Amino acid sequence: MKSKDTLQLTSYSKPFSKTDSKERFPRRSFSSALAFTAILFAMLSGCSKDSSLDNSDAQTANTAAADSTSEAVEPIVVYSSRNEHLIAPVFDLFTQQTGINIEYATDKAGVLIERIKAEGQNTPADVLITVDAGTLGFAANQGIFQPLNSELVNQQVATYLRDDNDYWTGLSLRARTIVYSSERVQPDQLSSYSALGEPQWQGKLCLRTSKKVYNQSLVAMLIAEQGEAAAEAVVASWVGNLAIDPLSNDTKVMEAIIAGQCDVGIVNTYYFGRLQSKTPDLPLALFWPNQTEGEQSGVHVNVAGAGILKHSKNAAQAKRLIEWLVSDAAQALFAGVNQEYPVNDQVAVDSQVASWGEFKQSSLPLSQAYVLQPAAVKLMDRAAYK
Repeated sequence: MKSKDTLQLTSYSKPFSKTDSKERFPRRSFSSALAFTAILFAMLSGCSKDSSLDNSDAQTANTAAADSTSEAVEPIVVYSSRNEHLIAPVFDLFTQQTGINIEYATDKAGVLIERIKAEGQNTPADVLITVDAGTLGFAANQGIFQPLNSELVNQQVATYLRDDNDYWTGLSLRARTIVYSSERVQPDQLSSYSALGEPQWQGKLCLRTSKKVYNQSLVAMLIAEQGEAAAEAVVASWVGNLAIDPLSNDTKVMEAIIAGQCDVGIVNTYYFGRLQSKTPDLPLALFWPNQTEGEQSGVHVNVAGAGILKHSKNAAQAKRLIEWLVSDAAQALFAGVNQEYPVNDQVAVDSQVASWGEFKQSSLPLSQAYVLQPAAVKLMDRAAYK
């Protein structure tokens, strides 16, 4: 997408064939970008196809050949704030396995949500994919989703990784955890998120800005776990231990630790994975906080997720896509391309991600992230967390 006024779609149009067997992800054929005009709205608003839903990977594979010979199914249109290089291989595999094309456009979540609201009943989109439960909750609150009504999603994805009102589901999982210098810190010095506010970390802590939704969701879940007063005391103690002003992103937090500006920080695991892939001998390590038996929660986790749009013209196929995305066939790929964890716990974790070790994750409902974010933002402001 070049601007929010000229939204462009990329289309997958290559179905699976036997000639692709030697190449897991064959070269893709992209259609030219299509600007969203009133003509496109009118064309897409009249399209509605029903399709039976596959409830297993075997059924999906068995119907692929039938799809190629039956009446063409309308493409599924996806708006995604997840970057193209993370979704393109996944959509390609879906088209290979089902014969159903996907058209998609990418932009920031806020831009896409406002676009969907402005388009209203004329939206060509069927699915929104975005990141962070707080953002998904905001989208649901704006009235742009319809209930998933999927038994398969309910079976594959834990309750706390889905919306309480069934408007969205997680598709992949990331942990927001402690990262530390493996040269200056011993893991037995670490214990919990709260302990980063203790005197031993005075002038040794680095944090990303409070303006980012990832930290807003983290603090929102601290409120859910500990109550607002206790959570505020924790955040204030973090601020008191900062070595430098909050940084703009997680990568800069890790770079500051490597440079010796601080010793510990809090980051999303996939940022660590990306940096580790570039520098295998990275002098950093991850620590899983809140693991002590008897604690209310484990590591704070969050999701990339999706919902079916309220005014989708292709809701049956949109539901089929989301069910496929939580299936064994798709989970390893969807999570693995971004060094994340599958939300389907029956799927093997990427080998690099698995090397970081196992941990107990918080099972607090992620729907609370959006509900408590306003309180979290005010709390961080009171604690002078910039």
